[in-house]
Amino acid sequence: MYSKFKPKKFRDEEGVYLAEGPKIVGEALVAQHLDVKKLYALKEWWVLNEDLCKNIDCEIVADFELEKISQLKTPNQVVAVIAVPGVEHFKFERDQPGLILDGIQDPGNLGTIIRIGDWFGIYQVICSRDCADAYNPKVVQSTMGSIFRVKLLYTDLESWMDEQKSLAFYGAALDGAPLKNIPAITNGLILIGNESKGIRPEVMSRVTQKITIEKWGEAESLNAAVATGIILSHLR
Repeated sequence: MYSKFKPKKFRDEEGVYLAEGPKIVGEALVAQHLDVKKLYALKEWWVLNEDLCKNIDCEIVADFELEKISQLKTPNQVVAVIAVPGVEHFKFERDQPGLILDGIQDPGNLGTIIRIGDWFGIYQVICSRDCADAYNPKVVQSTMGSIFRVKLLYTDLESWMDEQKSLAFYGAALDGAPLKNIPAITNGLILIGNESKGIRPEVMSRVTQKITIEKWGEAESLNAAVATGIILSHLR
């Protein structure tokens, strides 16, 4: 029964994902508009958090049972089964800034970018279809709860960008304008490309302004999540 959550196929068919550990599950239980389907918890966690679980189906399990459910190497007290938000829940706010991710394929990078976006008040992220699955356990855990606050949309970037008339798109590129010359972004979208290839030419052709992080050393490139953090620290 418990091991059924592990195959990605099952999670996709059921439209659910897992969040684990007191920190992340605690954030899930107080997040708005989040559908927590069920909790599997050790008794000691439930005793301390009973008030948060009043309206949620919570099954008390033993250590060995939690280990069968958990996707972590070391299970951590509680696992939440959460419904994946449907496309209908994504409403793009044109007057708010956002991120566009083109081909971010490393789960750790994606999770960290979502967490960085949350830090800087970026609550809408549009992903190309070949980005890592945001509800992959590694992504969920690396967001440290930010995934409950950030809206995500997977779509065809070229078509989506073509539909957003009059919006500014800022693409991270080696040959862009220095960040110090770019004013704060209040309602545009910042594009971050694939870890090794950058933004695809067909997506870059739709960019309004190329931007770059000036360098003084000899490194060839920056990690995508690191670049996102530097750019947002300058433009937010």
